[in-house]
Amino acid sequence: MIETLRNAWKIADLRKKILYTLLILFIVRVGSVIPVPFLDPTALQAMISSNGNLLGYLDILTGGAFANATLFALSISPYITASIVIQLLTVAIPALERMAKEGEDGKKRLKKITRYSTIALAVIEATAYYFMFRRTSGALAYTDGFEGVLAAITIIATFTAGAMVVVWLGERIDQNGIGNGISLILFAGIVSRGPAAVYSLWQYIQWGYLLKQYQYFVFVPLIVVLFLLMIGFIVMMTNAERRIPVQYAKKVVGRKMYGGQSTHIPIKVNMSGVLPIIFASSLLAIPGTIRSFMSNTDGLLGQFLGLFNYNTVVYAVLYFILIIAFNYFYVAIQYNPLEMANNLRKNNGGIPGIRPGKPTVDFISKVISKITLVGAFFLAVVAILPIILGAIMGMNISLGGTSIIIVVGVALDTVRSLESQMMMRHYKGFLE
Repeated sequence: MIETLRNAWKIADLRKKILYTLLILFIVRVGSVIPVPFLDPTALQAMISSNGNLLGYLDILTGGAFANATLFALSISPYITASIVIQLLTVAIPALERMAKEGEDGKKRLKKITRYSTIALAVIEATAYYFMFRRTSGALAYTDGFEGVLAAITIIATFTAGAMVVVWLGERIDQNGIGNGISLILFAGIVSRGPAAVYSLWQYIQWGYLLKQYQYFVFVPLIVVLFLLMIGFIVMMTNAERRIPVQYAKKVVGRKMYGGQSTHIPIKVNMSGVLPIIFASSLLAIPGTIRSFMSNTDGLLGQFLGLFNYNTVVYAVLYFILIIAFNYFYVAIQYNPLEMANNLRKNNGGIPGIRPGKPTVDFISKVISKITLVGAFFLAVVAILPIILGAIMGMNISLGGTSIIIVVGVALDTVRSLESQMMMRHYKGFLE
């Protein structure tokens, strides 16, 4: 990776793109520290620490912007949600499915629909968070009268505008920078929490010394070693793939022979990325969010909803199961074995030893099912391992696995983008 960055820096055009990308990310981080009027960050931080996994997860995605009540508090969360919803509706609604198959023009229209959906979701999220802040003691400077109405309009409008500015900045990276803009903004937000995470580990060591709990001197280095091993494991699984061999038949046209090549269909182990974890964590955060709106949490309903707190055994078990289920669901809507088999037959291709038609469909389905199972267990283990370690060691590292998967995935994609652009610039054509 370091060698790739060094070589890319030597090329003037790529150097400009890298600097432009860094400038946009710097602007995003500046917007993440500009405060929103009428909100008290101290009250918000206390609410996040006591409200379970949903707000904590949002705070990680925003790089701490949400807990500090800043301009980019929503960051890219409305865009991610809108993209997922539109992607799922593409499978369910024939008109969107046809649009997705219309090439670049269809992709542009889907992108426009996603952008409008992002605006609607940003308004909804901003309004929901305003009413949550309203119920939190000390979070809002004004709640009644003209000042209260002005505060509500200002907070909702600022959150919505900030979310759309972040999306616009991400699109600027797509056009003039390196890599995927939205992913890099997400990457920058998570990485910006690195110093705070290191400081938290150092505090655990200090507390262990002051409270004579010397087990922290063992736990903290163990966590660091395990996280380094986890990074290596994630890199290996992210790059891992199952290659289905494909042989194309020879075809004679006039005096020329076409076809006869041997290639493969790559099936990645981690086909769905971090989306199953996002789905599962968002779904399991609903009970905790409902509980936070309840005035009395000691009743039967409050105790039941409390079982879904992120540090309970029920949460860990359901989290594991839902990640596997959502991984199968996402792969099922992304990969169609029947369509893959038909495309092979149309191009005079086939899998060696497998007959065309239904046997090819069954073979591809079997391979995808096995790979999906491996990828699902990989995601589930990485997601719940920090929860288990945190429960054993008494440390709050429940969202560490999700962050590592996102950071490693974005880093690998960006490096691959740099390598492809360098290859294009060094490619020797027929005229050279």
